[in-house]
Amino acid sequence: MTSKLPVSVLVVVHTAQGEVLLLERAARPGFWQSVTGSLDHRDEPPAEAARRELREETGLAARPTELRAWNLAYTFEIFAQWRHRFAPGTTHNTEHVFSLELPARVPVVLAPQEHVACLWLPWRDAAAKCFSWSNRDAIRILGASPARCAR
Repeated sequence: MTSKLPVSVLVVVHTAQGEVLLLERAARPGFWQSVTGSLDHRDEPPAEAARRELREETGLAARPTELRAWNLAYTFEIFAQWRHRFAPGTTHNTEHVFSLELPARVPVVLAPQEHVACLWLPWRDAAAKCFSWSNRDAIRILGASPARCAR
């Protein structure tokens, strides 16, 4: 098995009204998050990884112009239970943040090996439900910014 790269993307999918899509992890019941995933290879641009992960995890296809790059990256320690996926000695990951605004809720098609359920929640409730601090912070930034979504 090839080691995962310690570079990932976070895509916050939301409606113009401020509802956020959350996905429940298949391997960790009760762990809710936005679309996330690692770059497939070192030359994959984060924006392309974000579009790929969005398509793989939800069935949603976004044109490059629809995906908003926040020019924000979080660096965090990789949870111990997931470090075996990375090269030996890798302890931290850098996560690039993106968002996709939709006019309203849309049905999604989950990748069953990755997620078992989805919810659309008002941004404050979505932030409170996320297990990841970086995901929670991104949703709070989204909700606090009128340029990104309605309150």
